[in-house]
Amino acid sequence: MTKIAVKNQSITEPKLQRINNGKQKRIGIMGGTFNPPHIGHLMVADQVLNQLSLDKILFLPDSKPPHVDSKGAIAANDRVEMVRRAIIDHRNFELGLMEVNRGGVSYTYDTIRALTISHPENRYYLIIGADMVNYLPKWHKIEQLVQMVQLVGVCRKGYEKKSVYPVIWVNMPATDVSSTWIRNTIRHHGSVRYFVPDLVLQYIEEKGLYQDEADK
Repeated sequence: MTKIAVKNQSITEPKLQRINNGKQKRIGIMGGTFNPPHIGHLMVADQVLNQLSLDKILFLPDSKPPHVDSKGAIAANDRVEMVRRAIIDHRNFELGLMEVNRGGVSYTYDTIRALTISHPENRYYLIIGADMVNYLPKWHKIEQLVQMVQLVGVCRKGYEKKSVYPVIWVNMPATDVSSTWIRNTIRHHGSVRYFVPDLVLQYIEEKGLYQDEADK
């Protein structure tokens, strides 16, 4: 049985009933720097897609991360190409370029607002990790944002499933793979095979990405 709390929703079954009037699309938003994209991103996207019976997951690489502690991301065109390669075989995954094309710092509020203006018939689900849920009160225009989008928190070991905002929680097996680990491993000439899709690894090797200290 699906449990619904006052402020949070907990997913306890692998499927939710889909309600679709034939026009509305239920779209998951997977934003991030994707520096580089890895199997963790794909696992989360696939689990959310299936557990919430969404129509598709839209991957939105950012132009410039809004965080104070910048990740030193490589060029946006390289990250875009890696995302394109990472999702190429999944028919329900789609690449979006709106943040890259807009340029500058990427704020989630601006992106969701633009999406809802251009496609008001759709329902959007913003996917964030459990570690980011605690930071929601500090997000740019968070009060307005939660009026436009459904937040989806991906459960993670060591983090409570609680928030002052309405969050649907999705359970999935824990994975410690991260873009930071991948970059560091490549820099120290280690193997990241199977941690990133083959086409992404091929691109990293062809371009010589993450080899220098500057590509942290």
